[in-house]
Amino acid sequence: MQSIDPEQLKARLDDARTAPRLVDIREPWEYDICRIEGSENIPMTALASRLGEIVPGRDTVIICHHGMRSRQVAEYLSSRGLDGILNLEGGLDAWARTVDPDMPQY
Repeated sequence: MQSIDPEQLKARLDDARTAPRLVDIREPWEYDICRIEGSENIPMTALASRLGEIVPGRDTVIICHHGMRSRQVAEYLSSRGLDGILNLEGGLDAWARTVDPDMPQY
């Protein structure tokens, strides 16, 4: 499992050739407050039943509020043999502070 910081993720998202898949593992109520455009919501509590939706070998950034839940999920996915899993360091909190200061926060 690897990590990516908000600035690195922004650079990759700005280039369609390197844009990873974004999987937000927060609860739907959290996702409704704020999210990175283009992200998909697969709540952590539903991940085991939706594991087949994670494409092996495709860079996938796992996102949560502060980066702790996403780290756990990224480690879990990596331990299941999935390659290309990245944890967003600092989560949406860091994204809002460094990349998108207009993003609603909670």
